[in-house]
Amino acid sequence: QVQLVESGGGLVQPGGSLKLSCAASGRISVVDAMGWYRQAPGKQRELVAVVASDESAEYADSVKGRFTNSRDSAKNTVLLQMNSVQPEDTAGYFCNVKGQLAAGSCFASWGQGTQVNVSS
Repeated sequence: QVQLVESGGGLVQPGGSLKLSCAASGRISVVDAMGWYRQAPGKQRELVAVVASDESAEYADSVKGRFTNSRDSAKNTVLLQMNSVQPEDTAGYFCNVKGQLAAGSCFASWGQGTQVNVSS
């Protein structure tokens, strides 16, 4: 009922920048939190950043000061600007959106994931 389309992953050199985007569509009434998680091979999925409907943001300690998560509530999109990336940022990045459907029920949807590889 809610579709998330991600884009922007790829190969980037250490110290470089990359921007990920995620667009939510469907019978959405309200979008609450919009965020990003990542999962590296052999590791658990972890929170990277999330922004709430009041624009308050939360970041993993490992990305604070380097990544910026922003949302366009009118378009139901979220952008993750990744600066000063490091090899340890290499992972599959997954968009996650929570909110309410037009029918009144809550939803929590995941994107298909986009791969980010940081390597020289």
